[in-house]
Amino acid sequence: MTALANHPANRDSAKTMNRYDIAKRMVGLLHRDEAVIGGIGYTNFDLWAASDSPHGRRPQNFYMLGSMGLAVPIALGVAIAQPHRKVFALEGDGSVLMQLGSLSTVAARAPKNLCIVIMDNGAYQITGGQLTATAHGADIVGIAQASGLAQSAWAADEDAFVELAGLALTEDGPWLIGCRIDNEKPKDTTERDPARIRDGFMRGLGSGQAGGRGSA
Repeated sequence: MTALANHPANRDSAKTMNRYDIAKRMVGLLHRDEAVIGGIGYTNFDLWAASDSPHGRRPQNFYMLGSMGLAVPIALGVAIAQPHRKVFALEGDGSVLMQLGSLSTVAARAPKNLCIVIMDNGAYQITGGQLTATAHGADIVGIAQASGLAQSAWAADEDAFVELAGLALTEDGPWLIGCRIDNEKPKDTTERDPARIRDGFMRGLGSGQAGGRGSA
């Protein structure tokens, strides 16, 4: 908990960052076949764009298409099924607000290998920019802490995000990282082929070595 003491206490005191840049920084930290579940909408799109490389996209990424609010539950299932693999859920504020009960479920199950990253711009951006509850004062990190996720913090800025994500990769969780982001359009659009996404993810989880310090 000492490592979290220097991070902002609330959403308003966190720097507004760029979604694609945060996704790119996170992907750059992944070197041990960690699984990533991308929530619907622009969070998903920028994960898709950030995971592109000359060697192809990461097969350990799963891109949600239309299933609002389910990135955290799916990531929890993967974390329980493969306890030696670090698992990240990337979710938007509107989507996680739809499924807040999942946070208390994560706290109750307490998977050591799970980290939830919330991209919070206070809007349902993909459907026209309608304001979410976080724009009216709801604090996702505060809600997570009250739900039992003690290792939850706002990323003060990009360097702080990298620090927190690094802790999630090396220390026991579960973790939740709040990122206040801007309203920039995503860099790309996820390929809409559910069968291909599913099959690629299943192959990605069935190959390679997973693990790391602090895994169960």
